[in-house]
Amino acid sequence: MTACTSPSTKKEVNTSKYINNAFIKAAIDSVKNAQPTADVFLLEKGVNHASSLWRTEDGTPEDFVAFVKTNYISDPGKRKAVFDKTCDYLESLYGNYNEITLDLRKIIDLSAGEIDEIDRMFGNYSVYSHIQDDFYSNKIAFVIALNFPYFTLAEKEKLGPQWSREQWAMARLGDQFVSRVPAELNQALSTAIGNAEMYIAEYNIHMDRLRTDDNRQIFPDGMVLLSHWNLRDELKADYSDKEKGLEKQKMIYKVMERIIRQEIPKMVINNPDYNWAPFSNKVTRGSEAVELVSEPDTRYSHVIDIFKANKKIDAYNPEMNTALLRKFSWEMEISQKEVESLFDTYLSSPQLAVLGKLIKEKLGRDLEPFDIWYDGFKSRSIIPEDLLTSKTSALYPNTAAFKAGTPLILTKLGWSPERARYITDKIDVDPARGSGHAAGAAMKGADSHLRTRVSAKGMDYKGYNIAIHEFGHNVEQTISLYDVDNYMMSGVPNIAFTEALAFIFQSRDLMLLGIKQENKDTENMQTLDAAWSLMEIMGVGMVEMKVWKWLYDNPEATASDLKETTVNFAVEVWNKYFSPVLGVKDSPILAIYSHMIEVPLYLPNYAYGQIIEFQIEDYIKGKNFANEVDRIFKQGKLTPQQWMNAATGTKISAQPIIKALDKALSSQITK
Repeated sequence: MTACTSPSTKKEVNTSKYINNAFIKAAIDSVKNAQPTADVFLLEKGVNHASSLWRTEDGTPEDFVAFVKTNYISDPGKRKAVFDKTCDYLESLYGNYNEITLDLRKIIDLSAGEIDEIDRMFGNYSVYSHIQDDFYSNKIAFVIALNFPYFTLAEKEKLGPQWSREQWAMARLGDQFVSRVPAELNQALSTAIGNAEMYIAEYNIHMDRLRTDDNRQIFPDGMVLLSHWNLRDELKADYSDKEKGLEKQKMIYKVMERIIRQEIPKMVINNPDYNWAPFSNKVTRGSEAVELVSEPDTRYSHVIDIFKANKKIDAYNPEMNTALLRKFSWEMEISQKEVESLFDTYLSSPQLAVLGKLIKEKLGRDLEPFDIWYDGFKSRSIIPEDLLTSKTSALYPNTAAFKAGTPLILTKLGWSPERARYITDKIDVDPARGSGHAAGAAMKGADSHLRTRVSAKGMDYKGYNIAIHEFGHNVEQTISLYDVDNYMMSGVPNIAFTEALAFIFQSRDLMLLGIKQENKDTENMQTLDAAWSLMEIMGVGMVEMKVWKWLYDNPEATASDLKETTVNFAVEVWNKYFSPVLGVKDSPILAIYSHMIEVPLYLPNYAYGQIIEFQIEDYIKGKNFANEVDRIFKQGKLTPQQWMNAATGTKISAQPIIKALDKALSSQITK
């Protein structure tokens, strides 16, 4: 689609080092001579970092030396005053830019009528795309880089435990200018991701138009499910349908396979005009057969577009010169190899095979690939979904009702009425076009947004379950913005930590409906459920990491090449980790997640987040839930390991959940 920008007339920027060591030394010496009390460590670090960002268009090397001499601040009091003002300026900029972005994407993100081309153009426009260029042009970026230098992850881990909160906040200001990417490249990436998001947001399957090969309809009239979220959640709900559940699950699985392999007929996507038999892959309109036209690898072409946009950015990030490095070592502040090793350790644990056997016994049949979403350890799995939906639709007939109910949700979780109102007054609830998401505020005075799907019949249970998850995000977003001690520390170490609280909220969805879990073995059941869920989402993350490493090894790959490779990696991961557990080989199901298409390299955050969730849940047992959530998430943006250590007294590891799984399995075996 079209981005709201004009073609760039800029020449290719030379990203090689422009300021040599002699001029760096001259700049440092100029400050030492003029300001003999300057902290030498910070001075040298700041000059070296600023020099790495200086280009020919910024001035000569002599101009750089003069800039350093004029703009370096050695006096701690003056440095603190400049820091405070800079934080205020950035909060205003980022906060208002975020509000503008939300406004420009209203038609795209919300259930607000037909999407026209002008909506796509504005929705894809990034108001952030020129800010870095502007700050380098007017030298703001250099003042910040010089006086508040960037600390690597290794340096943060080494020095961070001794830093004051002010030192941490200043280090986080230094994170603002680490690389120098031209605005048109940031805009191109925003456009590619925006197009993928719009593609996924309208990838609905009209389930009432699906047919068995003997032409039976097995899903109710009016059921429309978004891939993959709603398809997966319907599959989970069908465990409670003892009559038709298995048949429906097998059909959903076949639909997923057709999507993954791009064998799905193009005309049945988001279109109720055709009947489709997924097993035979035949399409009819009325009583007439229709010629099959498969979706033309559109799913994978979006990933290729996003990869190519990232590839052009690589050269402008000399220390983080791949999307993988930027996503893990930069954004998540944990290396990709460390994440992969953590996942491998868990997925290889022998306890999972024992858990698979237990599920097989509970189901009374051989396991199927879709049983990675087995939901039988939750109390809701034995409650008919129509009963749950009757409760949720009565409570929440529309988004306004859900908004009105959010303070009560928090009081049920342990917050005082006053504190619950303080938090929920800063959260808006909007009708979502897609499955739902949480959009955080970026300045005090602004609200976060909970986007959720509510039909004319009210909020069904699937939508409620997702809404509670997103509400957990909103609560984190509010606490970690409004209650931290400095704007630069707002947020969490990485996305996995907000996912952790969202999962914690989601796991309490039945309690919030007033449904008590009578099972005396509830804690063990929760562990078994968490362990199985973690296995599934880790496998998905493994597939995506392999795909992106392959893309960098094969940068000229076509959408067709990527489709074949993605399926192969999904099968490879399945056969290595999942086949020994479920007893089924060669399933591609791990490639169904829509995140792989619209949110590149987001999926590993879920598994990482579930590990964090388990450690937090384990820690807060017997403690006041609300007080602990407030305390823990007020920490703000420390590194992941330091955040977890301060939160629970332990570092991030898969061993706690493996140990708990061992205990839970033992309790089942001895029964």
